[in-house]
Amino acid sequence: MMGREYISLFELQSALKDGIESIVPSRVWVKAEISAMKARRGSHCYLELSESGEGGMVAKVKAVVWANNWRILETAFREEAGTDLAEGMNVLLQVQVTYSQLYGLSLVVWDIDAVYTLGEAERIRRETLARLEAEGLLGLQKTLEPVRVPYNIAVISAEDAAGYRDFLRHLHENEYGFAFSTTLFPAKMQGQDAPASMREALESVAASGVGFDYVMILRGGGSKLDLACFDDYTLAAAIATFPIPVMTAVGHDQDFHVCDAVAYDFVKTPTALADRMLEALIAEDEAVSYYGTRLKLAFMTKINAMGFRIDLLENRILSADPRNLLKRGYTLITDGSGKVRKKASDFASGDILEVLFSDGNVKCKVL
Repeated sequence: MMGREYISLFELQSALKDGIESIVPSRVWVKAEISAMKARRGSHCYLELSESGEGGMVAKVKAVVWANNWRILETAFREEAGTDLAEGMNVLLQVQVTYSQLYGLSLVVWDIDAVYTLGEAERIRRETLARLEAEGLLGLQKTLEPVRVPYNIAVISAEDAAGYRDFLRHLHENEYGFAFSTTLFPAKMQGQDAPASMREALESVAASGVGFDYVMILRGGGSKLDLACFDDYTLAAAIATFPIPVMTAVGHDQDFHVCDAVAYDFVKTPTALADRMLEALIAEDEAVSYYGTRLKLAFMTKINAMGFRIDLLENRILSADPRNLLKRGYTLITDGSGKVRKKASDFASGDILEVLFSDGNVKCKVL
């Protein structure tokens, strides 16, 4: 045993260091996912980078951004991407491979390509839309029949979000006095946990036992990467298959997300979503007013027609009244019993008859 040749651990690690660093002697661009991240203000940023395949994770390595470079890269990425670097992001990094006899393999990050991260998110979004279309989920929500007069509304949003407060104020303080019932189902609205949180909120809506007319998913503006959670396939599929019409108001005018594509309808701001509810009631109110006017008009027309018929009958009755005939110069002849006689042959010599004029009666004797 004592005669075997050996090298020390340090010598082994040194040999590995020389070999590894000679294989990749200069900086290279590497694409990976940030699976873990730890950064402190004014200090270094430590990352765990990984890559996953169909069977799960296939590669993992530690990385570091030194403090003096981290301040520059952090600011540059935020300005270009509109958000901070975060766990779960796909990134393109310029790195230098290093190997330490004490800490093993690691990468030193020198640069970060924010454009790649934005482009990768867009690629994933398009793939998700294509998958949903292939599965017949894109138009599924639009086959639902919404109620004409919405009242019970479930809202999925962050409780302290300004957009949620704007929605409530615009809806409940409307100038028409329309009443609504809104129930909040709180959820995370950004970050890698947001899709699961919103799915859980949808499940809570379904399990509530309340007959909600609509489900509203609300979030105000944000960066493209902040809003990337609304391009998540699992969230989009949950919305598409939900049995109640789901409406979304996420981001800015120029934004369009996968969740917008599968929802029953979408608008760009929470207040615009409140307007949609108000418009439905305004339209119904106008329809009721229209039919009320038509009904009133129909009754008035019928009443007027009946009045015309009454006037006509009254005129006929008046025109047939004997008193009116007498006023026009005619006379009526009655016999002794008061029966009206119309022919001279009705009388014989000696009969007493009475002649009625408009101003009195005259009795006569037939000669």
